[in-house]
Amino acid sequence: MSKLKNQVAIVTGGGKGIGKAIAKRFAREGAKVGIWEADANAGERTAVEISSDGLDAHSIFCDITDEKSILSALSDVFDAYGSPEILVNNAGIANVGTASTTSVEDYEKVMEVNAKGMFLCLRNVIPKMVEKKSGAILNLASIASRIGIAERFAYSASKGAVLAMTMSVARDYVGDGIRCNCICPGRVHTPFVDGFLKKYYPDDKERSEKFEELSKYQPIGRMGEPEEIANIATFLCSSEASFITGGAYDIDGGVMSLK
Repeated sequence: MSKLKNQVAIVTGGGKGIGKAIAKRFAREGAKVGIWEADANAGERTAVEISSDGLDAHSIFCDITDEKSILSALSDVFDAYGSPEILVNNAGIANVGTASTTSVEDYEKVMEVNAKGMFLCLRNVIPKMVEKKSGAILNLASIASRIGIAERFAYSASKGAVLAMTMSVARDYVGDGIRCNCICPGRVHTPFVDGFLKKYYPDDKERSEKFEELSKYQPIGRMGEPEEIANIATFLCSSEASFITGGAYDIDGGVMSLK
């Protein structure tokens, strides 16, 4: 497979969950992958897994809320591979709460990572793409940016910002050969989901029941898998999607259309 042959790709949060699946799939498609991770150990483990298959990946520590960290990570990508042609803004955090129960601190933290962090990545990577008059950007939004989901106030606000920034970037840079899209996953079974369930549902029986409830929320009857998100990410960042920009694509087991 070589849909992304010799393309230099940055995947933020590429050490775990959806980001890891995207990084591994991109590498299998021939990309040279810069894994930007705040969790250095997770990033390194993923890079080692990719390299052990004879593929090309480089783990780089990056705190996307810190512009100096982004500039350092971008310099490392240049040193290892050259100028990036693909940016996947995947890194993010979640929060449980309503408008009245979410603390100011939690709200600010979610927005800092999910919205400001993505902005800082765009702000620093896009000029490199403009120089080449070419680039593909993929942002990870969520169905929470498009419908009301209970007790996800701050998270939904941040993903609404991701959706809006996607459209703005697509409009502003279409003349520079840069495409920008986002995907809106439903519930995906990742280590984050398992950690969420363990934290909020410590009883084994209750946790199992909640997992089943979350799975059945999707009309298709289960959660998505990270590799399924990586499939559409690969397509949207490849030349096969060269006529696609400014799009938001649901990958949600039928939630948006069948609920």
